[in-house]
Amino acid sequence: MIDFRMPSLGADMEAGTLVEWRVKPGDRVKRGDVIAVVETQKGAIEVEVFSAGVVSELVVSVGTKLPVGTVMARFDAGAAERPAPAAAPPVVPTPVAPPAVAIPPVAAPPPAAPQVAPLAVLPVTAPAEPLPTAVAGHVPASPAARRRAAERGIALDRLTGSGPGGAVTLADVEAASAEAPTVPPPVPPPVPPTTPGPTRRGGFDPAAMRQAIAAAMSRSKREIPHYYLAQTVEVTAALARLERLNRDRAPPERLLPAALLLRATALALAKTPELNGFWEDGHFRPGDGVHIGWATSLRGGGLIAPAIRDADKRSLDELMAAMRDVVRRARGGGVRSSELTDPTLTVTSLGERGAESVLPIINPPQVAMVGFGRIVTRPWVVDGAIGPRPVITLTLAGDHRASDGHRGGLLLVEIDRLLQEAETL
Repeated sequence: MIDFRMPSLGADMEAGTLVEWRVKPGDRVKRGDVIAVVETQKGAIEVEVFSAGVVSELVVSVGTKLPVGTVMARFDAGAAERPAPAAAPPVVPTPVAPPAVAIPPVAAPPPAAPQVAPLAVLPVTAPAEPLPTAVAGHVPASPAARRRAAERGIALDRLTGSGPGGAVTLADVEAASAEAPTVPPPVPPPVPPTTPGPTRRGGFDPAAMRQAIAAAMSRSKREIPHYYLAQTVEVTAALARLERLNRDRAPPERLLPAALLLRATALALAKTPELNGFWEDGHFRPGDGVHIGWATSLRGGGLIAPAIRDADKRSLDELMAAMRDVVRRARGGGVRSSELTDPTLTVTSLGERGAESVLPIINPPQVAMVGFGRIVTRPWVVDGAIGPRPVITLTLAGDHRASDGHRGGLLLVEIDRLLQEAETL
């Protein structure tokens, strides 16, 4: 039996509230299946299971606030290896031949009857309104009498019925209505005014998210010995490659500079594994792949950095599609728990409306973070001559426990080289 516990969905998470179960006892699950939805300070997160099995028990109910590590459900891991019982084959009834039916001989048609004047049709009196049978604890009344009594606010148990078996009729209700004033439906008491709480946008509380981010970054600056490096990179070749790739594309299909920056970072990170992983239990644990956390600003405030897995193995088009996907789901809901725990390094790109540079703060337990500022035009020396060139400032925050400035500098230099040789990206 395996206990499935509330996962930690980031260094800034202490608890979450279960808002939905996606499974029930007896369901078979496999690794990666979404079994629940948990609301955290980052919004609603789809929680995935980490091993295969059969759901034995759902320990907590919807609406429960769960600290990280709380047992949520139990799984029978051995049952996953046992085949599911085969369904019994459907029983097909043996066809039975229908009994032979003797067909009588066709008789000659009778002679035509003489014409008779049509009979006069007498008016038929409509049957009386059906009345229910009286039962213990129930006031017999016709449906029309019940509707009119409800409209007039008249209690049926206070009337004396004149119908069969003492049933209340419509006439009884009308008579009672003429004798007593209509009772208006009860008016709910006014709701006392309350102080409005924080506005929730997109499934999260912006104020709570700010507090969570502040707590995580305070812990990061307090516990992680940061070092910082910066390098200015000329991106003429990179932008020329983008222009060629986008020339025949519709606007929704065009690549953004962020795709080139992300691919260059992923390829460079694969060559500097000391910066790609986690600091846990006093030692460095390398990542099992290059999984880049793409920092995404949320509408209403706050940040979230879902993982783009195996970023070093994806093409520019695949990276662009993945970035659009994580941004859409981060802002609209649907981010999975593994996407928040898998990133081996986070990249933040301020884009064309951002500042010229950014000094990142490492998101623990990661050991590095890369930042890109806005592309700007600056004087640049090329072959001994000064001319205007588009440049971008690249920064790195590293954890001195896992690496040093030399290794961090190699990462920046490799990113620079790849952007200069953009045709290889």
